Amino acid sequence: MKKTIWLLAIYASLGVLAASGFANVIELKAETPSVAQDQCTDESKGTWYADFTKFRTTDPTKAYEAAKKYLAACPQEEGQIPTYLKKWVAAYDKEARKLKLQPLLYNDKKYADAFSLGKEILADEPENLRVLIDLAYGGYLASATAKNQTFNADSLNYARKAIQMIESGKAPESWAPFKSKDDTLAFLYNGIGHMTLKTNSAGALSPLIKAAQFDSDLKKDPWTYFFIAAAYEAGPYAQLSADYKTKFEGKDESPESKLALANIQQVIDRMVDAYARAVALAGTDAKYQVNKKEWMESLTTWYKYRHNQSDAGLNEMIASVLAKPLPPEPTALTTLPASATTTPASGTVSSSGSTSAPGAPVPAATNKTTTTPATSTLATTSKVTTAPAAAVTTKRVSTTTKIPTKPKSRNNHRRQ
Repeated sequence: MKKTIWLLAIYASLGVLAASGFANVIELKAETPSVAQDQCTDESKGTWYADFTKFRTTDPTKAYEAAKKYLAACPQEEGQIPTYLKKWVAAYDKEARKLKLQPLLYNDKKYADAFSLGKEILADEPENLRVLIDLAYGGYLASATAKNQTFNADSLNYARKAIQMIESGKAPESWAPFKSKDDTLAFLYNGIGHMTLKTNSAGALSPLIKAAQFDSDLKKDPWTYFFIAAAYEAGPYAQLSADYKTKFEGKDESPESKLALANIQQVIDRMVDAYARAVALAGTDAKYQVNKKEWMESLTTWYKYRHNQSDAGLNEMIASVLAKPLPPEPTALTTLPASATTTPASGTVSSSGSTSAPGAPVPAATNKTTTTPATSTLATTSKVTTAPAAAVTTKRVSTTTKIPTKPKSRNNHRRQ
């Protein structure tokens, strides 16, 4: 019975602590109060314990201070009261450190301290979803805003575990600093994509595309689609182009070379779609105009490559692209589509049925990514560098086929 009463009392007081918010806990000093052991008198103990019981449920910080003074002055004392105070203080410390985590991450940006504290919490509570979400997003912020990638590996693991828990039906007490479950999932997937983009562009595509599916601010942010385009260029496009050159350069055109080219073209079509979305969402907003100009240049170049060096229909595509679902990653073609039987020299057929002229100027693939704007507390810098792919030629009588190659790199632009 006494144990039950003790548990009820401590959890009641901790409930008040959680409701009191961050302020009281942040001001709390971790040091043991400066109390001499010769103060361990019945009068002092009575005063401290009276203060503790008075403030336990109304002002946990003052109760904590009183309990710490009691224990500091009488460290060797045994009995019901010191045992109770030690358990209460330990429980308070565990709860208090949770409330310190978000301010360390989002306000103070003390990422190393936050990760150290977060790992302590997870050692005791490995399934603490709130902490997993915060550390996942905190590592992304450290990488994006402070260019500190020290926490990337841990953050990726935390993000994946948090996503698994959320998608299995679990939820934290509060979604803050995000707006909702969907908003949280969008930013977790987005963080995985950005932290993966530099080292595994192809692997970044799936989480970046997934992030754009949720009803969140990211779905309406042009940078979301720019990074999808950049991931396609630095990932599948770069790899397929390099493979094409290795396998088919200097050789007669064959069904295999045409199939390889068709696979490259469906990736380019995804890049066109993503750039069009970025341009459409940028609209006339002043903060996007510098970047919108570059996105439009890349979009125009790729679009013309796929449409017989003509930009006819491009404006109409931009105007309507947001009404269409974002296309998934393309499935690799294993047989040549019937619409692609025409040789590249006499025109290659795009997914929309239009053709590109032989020997068309090679489009420029942007060899860069740019700093994202802040959405909520979001800010991202991801730089992707890949070696330029040389133009590919296949030998046949009067036949030359080129695939798009990487452009000269432009300077990165940061959004103010």
